[in-house]
Amino acid sequence: MTDLLTHEEYRAIAASLEMPQNAWIDGGYRPAISGATFETVNPATGTVLGVVAACDAADVDLAVAKAREAFEDGRWLRLHPGARKDVLVRLAKLITRNARELAVLESLDSGKTIYDCETVDVPETAHVIKWHGELIDKIYDQVAPASNDHIAMVVREAVGVVGLVLPWNFPLLMLAWKIGPALAAGCSVVVKPAAETSLTALRLAELAAEAGLPRGVLNVVTGGGAVGEAVGRHPDVDMVSFTGSTVTGRRFLHYSADSNLKEVVLELGGKNPCIVLDDAEDLDAVAAHVVNGAFWNMGQNCSAASRLIVQAGVKDRLLEKVKAHAREWVVGDPLNPEVRVGALVSKAHFAKVSGYLKAAKGEKLVMGGAIVADGFIEPTIVEVADKASPLVCEEIFGPILTVISVGSFEEAIAVANATDYGLAASIFTANGKRALRGARMLRAGTVTVNSFGEGDISTPFGGYKQSGFGGRDNSIQAHDQYTQLKTIWLDLTDTSDTAID
Repeated sequence: MTDLLTHEEYRAIAASLEMPQNAWIDGGYRPAISGATFETVNPATGTVLGVVAACDAADVDLAVAKAREAFEDGRWLRLHPGARKDVLVRLAKLITRNARELAVLESLDSGKTIYDCETVDVPETAHVIKWHGELIDKIYDQVAPASNDHIAMVVREAVGVVGLVLPWNFPLLMLAWKIGPALAAGCSVVVKPAAETSLTALRLAELAAEAGLPRGVLNVVTGGGAVGEAVGRHPDVDMVSFTGSTVTGRRFLHYSADSNLKEVVLELGGKNPCIVLDDAEDLDAVAAHVVNGAFWNMGQNCSAASRLIVQAGVKDRLLEKVKAHAREWVVGDPLNPEVRVGALVSKAHFAKVSGYLKAAKGEKLVMGGAIVADGFIEPTIVEVADKASPLVCEEIFGPILTVISVGSFEEAIAVANATDYGLAASIFTANGKRALRGARMLRAGTVTVNSFGEGDISTPFGGYKQSGFGGRDNSIQAHDQYTQLKTIWLDLTDTSDTAID
């Protein structure tokens, strides 16, 4: 585990950082063609960290043109797989070497706690890049079972120029989830980070160049939603992978339909159930998982376990233990390593989440419910009787856990599935058969048993229903979305004229 510094040491690092300002196109920093900029703000303090290039469609055109040039001339695509692997492995090492700087930059820009940035986000970013890099020369193509007179090869080819549109909740890690398999496949990429959290994507692009990634292969265009739309509509972008809200994800389907029918992969929202049955073992351990699932990253997590569906016979005992664990999640300055709950990412998002606190006042408040300071909300637990309540149905994306009491296993599954989403779910029970039955019955892309989590880099991550479709992040399957399948059919029939005059 990473050795954490003191609060004062992290503040000193923050004061010494040089903030990236410009977009990264064709292997170097460039201001927006228009010269426009926007301020990036530390959500924990409200102070301006710096100004960033406010790109528009012209900058996207330039980035896509440079990415296309790099793809077509093969400066990355046609490198030996081992050589591409070496570049990504070097990048992973550079991320590790610069981990502390990246962690502080991530915390300042997003409001995430330095604890999470140091122990999860940055080390996992390096691991993801290395894992996909190591996989490059270990994925084999196939030969289909054709006749003796034919050979049928099924090969993967890089899809081309890829647009990667990122969320603000895990800026570095979601960047790694996408560029890892995209670059491993041989694609050139145009990354559009969230406007709220652009800084670490720019710094990582600089490290990628230092690792030996050829110019034009990785480009980062910064700005607001208009930049994402320009990427989504661009006729020379072959595929887009988007992670973010379901509302915005729908737009990318329209962008594709209105342009070149580019492939679209969507990883969207979630309203994820955590089922605790009355035979669950070690309620203290269960409570720790519940709290982590609900309040990790201030609940700003698409797989957050935001609905606790608990069997009535164990509800009161479990909630007492959940409250005890939640009290250990200190709210405060994200650069303090003892803090577990930092600031929500922006004033707009803080206002949205605060609105749900008002709705909670009409329900049974189990714990919390207060605004600690501007941008900070304490861990909140609300027991809700009305299963149609917005607290039950809508993705809050904040530190609010909704508790729903049920009478049986069957009711728990029915309540869990009564949502438009299907990203993740968890079930706690000592009965192995019920655990497996429940896992099969839950309509979610990832189901954990007796734990909260998302699997790891080796397991595919993505959802059912309105939580997205088109592909999966993580695992070998993540490479599929950045490749096309091609059949090469060889006719071996001897057609030579063997007749003798």
